[in-house]
Amino acid sequence: MTVYGVTGATGHLGTFVITGLLAAGVEPGDIVAVARSSSKARDLIDRGVTVRIADYETPEALADAFAGVERLVMISGSEVGARAQQHANVVDAAVAAGVGLIAYTSLLNADTSKINLAEEHRFTEKYIKDSGIDHIFLRNGWYSENYAGSYAGAVQSGTLYGCAGEGKIAPASRENYALAAAIAVTKPEPGRIYELAGSEHLTLTDVAKAFTDVAKSTGENVGEISYVDLGFNGYHDALAKAQVPEPLRTFLPDWDAGIERGDLDSDSRDLQDLLGTESTPFEQTLAKEV
Repeated sequence: MTVYGVTGATGHLGTFVITGLLAAGVEPGDIVAVARSSSKARDLIDRGVTVRIADYETPEALADAFAGVERLVMISGSEVGARAQQHANVVDAAVAAGVGLIAYTSLLNADTSKINLAEEHRFTEKYIKDSGIDHIFLRNGWYSENYAGSYAGAVQSGTLYGCAGEGKIAPASRENYALAAAIAVTKPEPGRIYELAGSEHLTLTDVAKAFTDVAKSTGENVGEISYVDLGFNGYHDALAKAQVPEPLRTFLPDWDAGIERGDLDSDSRDLQDLLGTESTPFEQTLAKEV
């Protein structure tokens, strides 16, 4: 019997990881879901999963929450800019609690990527290595769901704006990445780095076409949605004009610049090998989200 822990357990990815562990045959009582509050964990409790309350800012509570956990799926935090210290807290608590292995959800091409998200992931990977704990790095590519928020505006205006040029992403669904994490942690290869990329390689022109196809499939009266590249500065200015709040209007052009460089694309088949199948098509995931 192995006891598994999952941080961020009530978030989108964490919930899917727990579902994946259960699908892999792990008993509910052998899963420790670490969450900020029990109110959001009602469904997990009803499924027989052990829920413990802690967050990334409370090292002592984390150490208590990890008691008895042998393998920990460490979901990266959502507070960009604060994650280095938060992740260090998680690792320190895992070491203090005697956790045997950490499977950390990092970023595709984290060691070479120049996008602003990569720095905290590189810090965390090094911190885990330096801790001496056994580890697996699950370098997740772009989530297909990331584009759901752009859908309504693009349908309304007929245009998807950005600054990614002809760069490509290799997206997959959160559920794909979570299931891969569950499989990897139940059959761990300590020291393994998984570069997890989807089966499709899409430009933002392809994303705009998917928007068109989804809109038409739902009966919306739309023409062809086109992708318009504004360049880095032009995209930033357009976001400011549209009153998109900081830091998002800084992040979005940076991410698109990363796409143009190839930071969010990969020919790796690690995701497909773990899943035993191709990743969920982008358009299918988009249709579920919108």
